[in-house]
Amino acid sequence: MRIQSISAYQIFDSRGNPTIETELTLDDGACGRGTVPSGASTGQFEALELRDCDPQRFRGRSVFQAIAHVNDILAPALCGHDGMDQSGLDQAMIELDGTSDKSRLGANAILSVSLAAANAAAQSQGVPLFQSLGKGEGRLLPLPEIKITGGGAHANWRTDVQDYLLIATGARSYTEVLEITHNVYHAAGDLLRRRGHYFGVADEGGYWPEFRTNEAAMQLIVEAIELAGYRPGRDAAISLDVAASDLFDEQTGLYRFRLEDRSFTSRQFADLMEEWCQRYPIVSIEDPMADTDWAGWQDVYQRLGRHVQIIGDDLFTTNIARIREGISRQVANAVLIKLNQIGTVTETVAAIRMTQEAGWRPVVSARSGETEDTFIAHLAVATNAGQLKVGSFTRSERMAKWNEVIRIERQLGTHAQFAGATIFPRTDGNSVS
Repeated sequence: MRIQSISAYQIFDSRGNPTIETELTLDDGACGRGTVPSGASTGQFEALELRDCDPQRFRGRSVFQAIAHVNDILAPALCGHDGMDQSGLDQAMIELDGTSDKSRLGANAILSVSLAAANAAAQSQGVPLFQSLGKGEGRLLPLPEIKITGGGAHANWRTDVQDYLLIATGARSYTEVLEITHNVYHAAGDLLRRRGHYFGVADEGGYWPEFRTNEAAMQLIVEAIELAGYRPGRDAAISLDVAASDLFDEQTGLYRFRLEDRSFTSRQFADLMEEWCQRYPIVSIEDPMADTDWAGWQDVYQRLGRHVQIIGDDLFTTNIARIREGISRQVANAVLIKLNQIGTVTETVAAIRMTQEAGWRPVVSARSGETEDTFIAHLAVATNAGQLKVGSFTRSERMAKWNEVIRIERQLGTHAQFAGATIFPRTDGNSVS
């Protein structure tokens, strides 16, 4: 099927900020939409999100240039191309852009077309997106990683650590994960209310409380697990997104906790990560070190990597070259996968495959500025990624993704498998020896 038309326009994300959506139609009438999310805590090695920076329009956040690049450059060049050839289409856009970070046309412009093409191809074939993307091989339902409280750039720095998340390590099914998470999330809210904590809701739906220390959030989660009737470290465990690049001062070489007025050398910060893993049932840490502190990453991985999932997000930015370097240096054992960090579906799938071939774990992720789009739920299943991180257990742009996996499970029927507790060994709180 050939591409008949491509049209981009501006919509709004979960923060009320402008973003780009593109419709792509094939000559058989199949139509797909591509909607692009946006991050708040972004890695310096990500592909470039093109914003207009015009203070007179949407406080500088509009995306009219990216829209023009789709309508005036990409559409004329791509109409008539084979709409079923995802890799060929993505490569053509990469060549049209001609930069290493997609800064000429904008990664958001390119990704909107890439996503729209993938959706149109699935519709043309009359199959679900996960089946089209995975060529019929996707059947593994992901284990969710779900935020309980937020901090850092997602919650006005109420804590220095960006995300405190729950992983239902003892769940035997995807549905049981959601039940455990529902119970623990609301138990945490009950505890905050009982203690008179002021709290709001962070960008990704997690609670946004006033804490005096960064550890207080972990203590809350342990208590919430127990209040909900579960065993910390066996039925449910903690995952952290430290987002350490936001805490690192390149000039001094120090990590800083604003909340506690404390500074750390790289080694001292690694010590802290190790102490936390000994004190709490932590099974996963994302970005424990800054994206330029390779030695710090190696230190943390050597200490914790046998027992704890060490995820690179800002370090790798879904970029094959950076993932390859990370594998060579042995700095992690998992990669966070974000479509808009690299800018095409093809490159994203390639990053997942490289991660899996190295024996590492891909964790498909949303962004803090999301929409109701559910593409990443299909991507996680299509590639048998095994894990999915989209935010908390509230707000419709988050729940849309969790709910879509339920629908995919129904479509798979008896063919569905669940990643489940095979990913993480159960722990009673001492993750390292």
